[in-house]
Amino acid sequence: MKSMLEPNSSKLIAPNNGSDPLSPKKNRSRHCFIPNGIETQENRNAFYTICLTLPKEVQVLTFLFYCVRFYFKMGEIERLRSELQKARTELDILYEISNAMRTTLKLEEILYIILTGVTCHIGLGFNRAMLFLLNERENLLEGKLGIGPDTGEEADKIWKGIEAQKMDLDDLISGYSHFKSLESQLNLLVKSLKVPLEKAEERILTLTFLEGMPLHITKETLSKFSSDPLVSILNVEEFITVPLKAKDRVIGVILADNIYTKEPITRDDIRLLTMFTNQAGLAIENAHLYEKTLIQSHTDSLTRLWNHGYFQYKLGEFLERSKNENLPLSLIILDLDNFKIYNDKLGHQFGDKILVQISHIIKESCRKDDLACRYGGEEFAIILPQTKRDEVYLIAERLRQNIEKFPFKYRDVLPGEKLTISLGISCFPENGLNKQDLIMHADKKLYKAKSSGKNKVCY
Repeated sequence: MKSMLEPNSSKLIAPNNGSDPLSPKKNRSRHCFIPNGIETQENRNAFYTICLTLPKEVQVLTFLFYCVRFYFKMGEIERLRSELQKARTELDILYEISNAMRTTLKLEEILYIILTGVTCHIGLGFNRAMLFLLNERENLLEGKLGIGPDTGEEADKIWKGIEAQKMDLDDLISGYSHFKSLESQLNLLVKSLKVPLEKAEERILTLTFLEGMPLHITKETLSKFSSDPLVSILNVEEFITVPLKAKDRVIGVILADNIYTKEPITRDDIRLLTMFTNQAGLAIENAHLYEKTLIQSHTDSLTRLWNHGYFQYKLGEFLERSKNENLPLSLIILDLDNFKIYNDKLGHQFGDKILVQISHIIKESCRKDDLACRYGGEEFAIILPQTKRDEVYLIAERLRQNIEKFPFKYRDVLPGEKLTISLGISCFPENGLNKQDLIMHADKKLYKAKSSGKNKVCY
């Protein structure tokens, strides 16, 4: 190896073995004006001396050449810096929305947070978003939620309001109760949609679900799906559908578009939405598991009706809402007549079968929003929200007749050879302003029905 000091000189010379910190292999970006092989100080001096002997035109061209080289180096650095900042922004968005999804396990709230993240200005920024979930029993996709303005004017008003109030993601998510009380036309439309999981080549949502891949629909590809009712419903030339996945299983589809701004959907938009839906799918699956566990813990194991504890909780909840919104509320408590005879003569196992049949008749006689519960033993309770006295009497009477007419097995062992029920009714606010008063009044009316001949409704 060459000596670090030249003979008869005290000047330090860097060894030419690649260990020089100014070596072109390691630090060429620090010397982008200097050609390869002249990075040592002595060679630089020689290079500059040669340059000075060249004609001025050549000197200028040489200088411009290295300026251009430096410019392109800086452009590459700036591009990389821009891409890094973009990736960081995307991760921040996903992190913020993911944190919001972890604040609840209620499915409806999870769906709202997901679509708020897809549409909000500090989220993914689409104009509209719709969410569909798999209904395994019917083998179809069911519309669950739609978020977005119904008109361009409404969109402009909403976006200006958000900007003026400087609302962030948390502010938008906290507006869930307001969103729930004001059903938009888009949300009602989405909830009415049911898409069969067949004829995938004709249906965009079905194709997305079955293939488990994003589908970018543009003006050029829209004609392929002209027979899909979704195309005419959306009335937009470009949109994206992305599958919702949980543990490698597709559980739904998200659809998003820019119907008002007309901004094109880019590859980056699709990539970011796909990353987001993977997280959203897991959040939905966790909410499903939570609801399943919650239902099991609040369900009577024999009749599959809600149990007594859940009855008490929901009655308090419905009552509070009725007070706040000045709405009527009614309660039915019913008891099987002479049921002890069934148990004594035929055994408790047969009696349990009768209770299961009774619970099915109660469910079929109730409306969608009514809450049927097993109160205890052979007693049942039904909470009827937004129901007045005249309405609840008709419902109770219809239930009484349905049970009286039902051909229960071995009913001939009972008086009159038929199984009947007695029912007591109470109403808010006429018969009480709290749970205890409503239950007590319905119980008293049930006792009155029993003591006055049974198989009747009293209020």
